[in-house]
Amino acid sequence: MDTSRAADLDLARRCAAGEPAAWDRFVLEYRPVLYRAADALDRSGGAREVADSLYAELYGLKDRGPGRQSLFHYFTGRSSLATWLRAVLTQRYVDRLRTERRLEPLPPDERPDTRNPVDPARGRYVALVREALSRAVGRLDPKDRLRLSYYYVQELTLAEAGRALKEHEATVSRQLTRTRRAIRAAVERELRDAAGLNDAQVAECFATVAEDPGPLDLKPLLDGAGRNPERSV
Repeated sequence: MDTSRAADLDLARRCAAGEPAAWDRFVLEYRPVLYRAADALDRSGGAREVADSLYAELYGLKDRGPGRQSLFHYFTGRSSLATWLRAVLTQRYVDRLRTERRLEPLPPDERPDTRNPVDPARGRYVALVREALSRAVGRLDPKDRLRLSYYYVQELTLAEAGRALKEHEATVSRQLTRTRRAIRAAVERELRDAAGLNDAQVAECFATVAEDPGPLDLKPLLDGAGRNPERSV
């Protein structure tokens, strides 16, 4: 784990333990992160309410069992704390949208089809994200594709990928973060511009494929990126 991830994990653990100083730091540094993510989900400000309510879960106030169970206990450090918070916020926002839709009365001439409980939008969302992801990865610089392949497909450590690429492991980490952000932005842009989805639908797209990524496997997209010489001997 790189230094930034270790620091994020330490902060999350201290917040889960209820340390006041850790909570002060979290609110100061990550409230803007949550609000920016909320505004990206709903430009009218509707997602900010979800962001504010998330603090109760992070602190553990919504736990109904004995003691306090903070949502921070589920943060493992596999991604940055900011990325994890954005993912949690997106899921909570989509959950609220789905709840509101279920509560809306159906027009008299519409009846639910109980024979098919599968969300009819799921297949379309997965297909749209898969196609957008494929194009976004295909447009990457070859070295960026190779870096992704080493880390996510071949599961090299940052240090091993750095040796193969003749880069410092901190550089590998920064470049992976930059590439992930570029892919996310490209996919979001295509979902909005080409597929004509609004912000809420884009959020639901990502939440849907996050629940069950299915065919969204990077390996077929990166098969041509080469093999690591350290592990091909």
